[in-house]
Amino acid sequence: MSKEPGSIDRREFLGSAMLAGAGAAALSASAQAQAPSSAPREQQRPLPLSGGNFAPLRAEVDVRDCVVEGKIPSDLSGGFYATGPDPQYPLAKGNILFDGEGHVRIFRIRDGRVDYRTRYARTERYVAQDKARRSLMPMYRNPSLDDPSVKGLSRSTANTHVINHKNMILALKEDSPPTAMDLNTLETIDPVFTFDGQLPRTQPFTAHPKVCSQTGNIVAFGYEAKGFGSDVVAVFEIDKQGKKVWGTEIKVPYVGLLHDFAVTENHIIFFVIPLAIDYEQMKRGGIHWSWDKDRKTYFGFFRRYGDGKDLKWIEGPARSGTHTMGAFEDKGRIYLDTEITAGNPFPFMPNKDGSPPDLAASTSYIHRLSANLNGRNKGYSIEKMYPLIAPLPRQDDRYNTMPYRYGFMACPDPNEPDRAKAGACYARVDNQTRTFKLWNAGNRVSLAEPVFAPKSPTAREGEGYLMGVAYHLDQGLRSDLVILDAEHLEEGPIATVRLPVQASPQVHGWWVREDQYPV
Repeated sequence: MSKEPGSIDRREFLGSAMLAGAGAAALSASAQAQAPSSAPREQQRPLPLSGGNFAPLRAEVDVRDCVVEGKIPSDLSGGFYATGPDPQYPLAKGNILFDGEGHVRIFRIRDGRVDYRTRYARTERYVAQDKARRSLMPMYRNPSLDDPSVKGLSRSTANTHVINHKNMILALKEDSPPTAMDLNTLETIDPVFTFDGQLPRTQPFTAHPKVCSQTGNIVAFGYEAKGFGSDVVAVFEIDKQGKKVWGTEIKVPYVGLLHDFAVTENHIIFFVIPLAIDYEQMKRGGIHWSWDKDRKTYFGFFRRYGDGKDLKWIEGPARSGTHTMGAFEDKGRIYLDTEITAGNPFPFMPNKDGSPPDLAASTSYIHRLSANLNGRNKGYSIEKMYPLIAPLPRQDDRYNTMPYRYGFMACPDPNEPDRAKAGACYARVDNQTRTFKLWNAGNRVSLAEPVFAPKSPTAREGEGYLMGVAYHLDQGLRSDLVILDAEHLEEGPIATVRLPVQASPQVHGWWVREDQYPV
């Protein structure tokens, strides 16, 4: 099957991501960073999605006063947190790495020094399996196969994203409530955190909440909100003190993966994709989702703080969009910038019709979707923005709910069509000029999703530092934290924090500023 020169299919991409220890799902961002096939045998490891096995880390790590090359900027102080799937016990045949336990880490940066720590989230599932010394929930989001002893326990793995709230880190998995962990020690405080009982214990909580740019409130949602397979989505907002200040419920056209969403000053945006619940597959012992190419996508939006009755769904062809870069409103239109694939974004998830993975169709590019807020829409508009393969775009998170200019991502070098030569890059895109800057780390490195840290709470948009973990494919996956000036990526790292070990897996990460820590 043909594909664009220099493109990389999602299976190779994900294989390289896991090879680099970046976890299980579109986690690292450059399959181009995979060691070329001509590399010496000791430098190669089998790709987990092409016949090999992913070896879990299964170790909690503390490294005090990490070795730093260069100099940590004096105005960079806080914590870079991340989580990713690291299986507690071997995965069952047919299961996927999305089902590994959440392994949370922090790079704590203060006074020019860095301490590194990792801890497993002690979810109810983790604790029960640790006590039983075996897996008790053996298939990804298929509770029919669970051991009877775990009936009523949360199935959360806390392995997808992290966000800070009230001096805690909330480790997130979208089928369950958050797991609350201590901001400094990463010890688990509450395995099923319900905001003091304001959310039901069974209420799913998105892996991608948005922090309101004006209020600092957390805007979130949970799909399958009325029970397993429900078409109801609960949408709600929680203020900085932990009080639920708004909520409503909507219905989706069908039960599909709602991994991410978008929030503007006035609206909530959803993009329903045909990675849909598959009951027959689950009856056969399989996972929750399969790709149904015969279903449509639906671009939907409704008024924030309303009752959801004004919800509009706009139909489009089968395609996928799972990670938001940003969203905004302008002159009567609403805009969503997200990564889009033409087909199944996760080739390790089955196609409903039994067809093999369409690897070219699983390649992600950033697109802009838009629609009229008040007019009649025959379809939503879609525009490809950049030639960058970027499944995990990010922004300056202070702009989650307002117009924004800059985005950040990891990607293969778009200027090198030869995959064996192209290197793993961090990119900064300028949505105003439609230009981008790159730092190329080389082709012996895999780069995980970066996070942006502003120089101060009042710094200009994009004024600050971009940080990400580099996994060295020719050093047994030994890892570094690289710190770059976000406005001058092309100049390379200002500082490199060297770990003596492989970093724990990562899906998504989050930056906590020093002023957000308890005194």
